[in-house]
This record gives sequence, structure tokens and C-alpha cells, in this order.
Amino acid sequence: MAFKVIRGDITTMKVDAIVNAANTTLLGSGGVDGAIHRAAGPELLAACRLLHGCQTGEAKITPGFKLPAKFVIHTPGPIWRGGHQHEAELLHNSYQNSLNLADQNHCVSVAFPSISTGVYRFPLQAGAKIAVTTIREFLKTAQSVKDVTMVCFDEGTYQAYLEVQK
Repeated sequence: MAFKVIRGDITTMKVDAIVNAANTTLLGSGGVDGAIHRAAGPELLAACRLLHGCQTGEAKITPGFKLPAKFVIHTPGPIWRGGHQHEAELLHNSYQNSLNLADQNHCVSVAFPSISTGVYRFPLQAGAKIAVTTIREFLKTAQSVKDVTMVCFDEGTYQAYLEVQK
């Protein structure tokens, strides 16, 4: 079982599944969601249309299409509204349900972005702590998933995850 933090571009990861920090429509937008949709090609949007959206904290899976990853697991993380609307629980659920779906689909390797800590404004340190704790706990009992990589797009996010994982 391995968990590591790297700085990089999640769309280039050669893993069984990458996780997309999606919005509830699953139809693409900005940030990592837009980058994944662009890299995967128009087939991803067509596949996502058939899923009819996804609730915050839940997860759905599609093929990776033109990505090096076999699957894309889409999870809408919570929008930060001050911390009194179950944001921490919903963020935990985004990571947990994504990992469960990866395990159910016999994925060995999974790559995550930092869910909700960008335009959704979830506080970075708190979000990183939830991510790291959830992933480490999951790896203790995972059936298929053995390797999880947190792929940080920018230096600030990377440093926050390095600090939390100590």
C-alpha cells in the first residue's frame, strides 16, 4: 500500500483511474474538470451526459477515453460556505466514494487532485487533512487499490499536502 504526493498534471498520469473534481452536472467546467474533459476528448462529455449528473460527495465512473488512465471517477466536492453546511463530511465522502468506486472496478492505482480547494474555496490545510486521512484509512482495508497519488497542480497545494502527510 502506497500513498504519495507529487506536483504535476493529473491528465498525464498513467494509472488505472484518475479522479475528476467535477461539478454536479458532470458536463465539464474550469480548473481540473475542464482540463480532464479537454484531454479525454469529446467522448467523455458524451459519456457524462448519460450519467445525468452526480450529487455532491457521491461518485460516478466513465472510461478515460484519450487519457492514459483507464477510468475517470467524477466526484463533485462541496463548495465552502463557512463550514456549517456539512462541508467536511461531504469532502470526506467525495474521497471515500471515489476510492470505493475504484476498488469496485478493480483499480490498483488511483490519482486524485485536491478536491474543492480551488474555486470551491475549501480551506487548503483542512481539505488536505481530510484527503490524507481518508486515503490512508481506506488503504488499510482496500481490496484492489494499492497505490494512491495526490497530484498537486501548484506549489502551494503541493507544500500543504507535504506538510499534512508528515
